[in-house]
Amino acid sequence: MTDPATAARLVNDLVELMHLEPLGNDRFRAQSEDIGTPAVYGGQVLGQSLMAACSTVGADRPVHSMHAYFLLPGEHAPIDYAVDRVRDGRNFTARHVVARQGDRIIFEMSASFQTVDKGIEHQLAMPQLDGPDGLPSELDQRIALGDRLPEYFRPKGLAPHGIEYRRVEPDDPLDPAPRPSESALWMRAIAPLPDDPLVHRALLAYASDHGLLRAAMLPHGLSFMSGQVRPASLDHAMWFHRDFRMDEWLLYVLDSPSAGGARGFCRGSVFTRDGRLVASTAQEGMLRILPKGSLLSSAGRAAPV
Repeated sequence: MTDPATAARLVNDLVELMHLEPLGNDRFRAQSEDIGTPAVYGGQVLGQSLMAACSTVGADRPVHSMHAYFLLPGEHAPIDYAVDRVRDGRNFTARHVVARQGDRIIFEMSASFQTVDKGIEHQLAMPQLDGPDGLPSELDQRIALGDRLPEYFRPKGLAPHGIEYRRVEPDDPLDPAPRPSESALWMRAIAPLPDDPLVHRALLAYASDHGLLRAAMLPHGLSFMSGQVRPASLDHAMWFHRDFRMDEWLLYVLDSPSAGGARGFCRGSVFTRDGRLVASTAQEGMLRILPKGSLLSSAGRAAPV
């Protein structure tokens, strides 16, 4: 359990990571964090690009969808975001964001915004699953591995983070048994967040990249920690349905309807603890399987997601 002062500092670091430096003409600069992956964590770029797009739209038009492509691995260095004001209509607004590091375009994203309107409502029911209380966190799982934890997951993999994840059905991250592609995890910021809906959406975008691609590996008994998979997110789509708080428990229900061509396709639904569906996600990622005995080194693989 992280002490309150440390938890507040870690969450504040995440909020600061989402804050962008205005450069003028709808251009922004953001810093990067190193969570132990060789490239910048994709969720960071998702959250920051959303912050950049939202910075050019009034608060009366909340974002309802974003569609992104990861084009090149990002370095652990500042990222520049350029926003194009594609459309400002009566009810809908569209923005396009390009992320650059030097002369390299590493990412692009389109987002759509809408005025708050009334209409028909329905939603998918939340599955009946165990709540977060009593479940071990992923950090606790890694600590429990002791000497079994691969060297390339230390020390970053043993450091506390501002968002906590708890898998509903924990498995052995080094040697998981094959199982259906459905999985679920609980997640939340470990300390209170500001009362700014944009911060909560940006941090959910950040967290939504965690665990999503793993769903495509479950039927094959594979894991990122095994060192036999080289993963890379290719694209990421997200729809925001209802308001929520990222500092309260959210259930992330995942599945993978298809894998092939060295790619896995995965989907996610995000529910509040009382059963409201607040967001949906979809992602396709590269999953290259290495021959047994040729494990990736720390320089050539990503940390668990």
